[in-house]
Amino acid sequence: MKRYLVLADGKIYPGTGFGAPTATVGELVFNTGMSGYQESITDQSYNGEILMFTYPLIGNYGINRDDHESITPTCKGVVVHEVARRASNWRSEMSLDDYLKQNDIPGITDIDTRAVTKHIREKGAMKATIVDEVLPDTVERLKVTELGKAVVAESSTHNAYPNPATGPNVVVVDFGLKHSILRELAKRHCNLTVLPYNTTASEIMALNPDGVMLTNGPGDPKDVPSALPMIREVEKHIPLFGICLGHQLFALANGADTFKMKFGHRGFNHPVREIATGRIDFTSQNHGYAVSRESLANTDLMITHEEINDDTVEGLRHRDYAAFSVQYHPDAAPGPHDADHIFDEFIDLMAAHQVARKGSKFNA
Repeated sequence: MKRYLVLADGKIYPGTGFGAPTATVGELVFNTGMSGYQESITDQSYNGEILMFTYPLIGNYGINRDDHESITPTCKGVVVHEVARRASNWRSEMSLDDYLKQNDIPGITDIDTRAVTKHIREKGAMKATIVDEVLPDTVERLKVTELGKAVVAESSTHNAYPNPATGPNVVVVDFGLKHSILRELAKRHCNLTVLPYNTTASEIMALNPDGVMLTNGPGDPKDVPSALPMIREVEKHIPLFGICLGHQLFALANGADTFKMKFGHRGFNHPVREIATGRIDFTSQNHGYAVSRESLANTDLMITHEEINDDTVEGLRHRDYAAFSVQYHPDAAPGPHDADHIFDEFIDLMAAHQVARKGSKFNA
């Protein structure tokens, strides 16, 4: 079945359809990972985006029940150079084609994804559509299409839910969380309560948490202004840790600014330097916005990590409060596990805060 990838600047790439037989519109972004397509497709940070993989063969190990990062994927489409004709892995339960059909997500294959990636790197991420037929007004209609801004509200849980354990009591504010974040906290015996993105500080404090986690999520952090007063109040009293979108919201709440990157960081090999020690971790990243380095000058935030390739701000810490954040994904699903020690630092921060406040509740 013939299908076309059409970009807002008029570029048209013919290919072959797979997945759901529907048209779609979204922001076209690229991911450079060699594997991990299931985790990426189910990552809520891709809500509203057409996800293009630069690795030439996608789908070769199928889809399994264990590697989902969310129950319902919300990316708008999948673009690949070649989709595997047959999946081969002992954990595979269905093909990528069948999975996309099941979730009403269109795909297009036989695309020169590296050529498209070079174009995006030069021109920047842009709107695109996947269609079965290119009409005279397809590009013009694409140009005037407004992409949704309520992507965090779509991705977040609507109801609180627990993940019980016997360790520190952690409130997780869900802006579009990856399940791997919950797994990493569960490994450390955290008693988790997951709350919606629009939770207030008073609702969080009523749960008497030992720590608060701000998760990853999709879209522009400036489209979630309701989170900022919550962060400003919580960080005064409770250890706070932000990841990805949580990192950007932490920065905005403390007077810094964010900006849209030309084409973002989406891959699993981004080298990040910890400034204090010089330690370098290879990290998993998925973000199209970043914290402005210049905007940090008159805030109480200090830079703790930076991306080696382009100096992007990759970590922040508050000078007065027990609060910090990282732009990358230390949960590393998919990706390298170099940076999972960040979760241990969060545990240590909560323990130290308890010792200072009323005596440790984390005795070995």
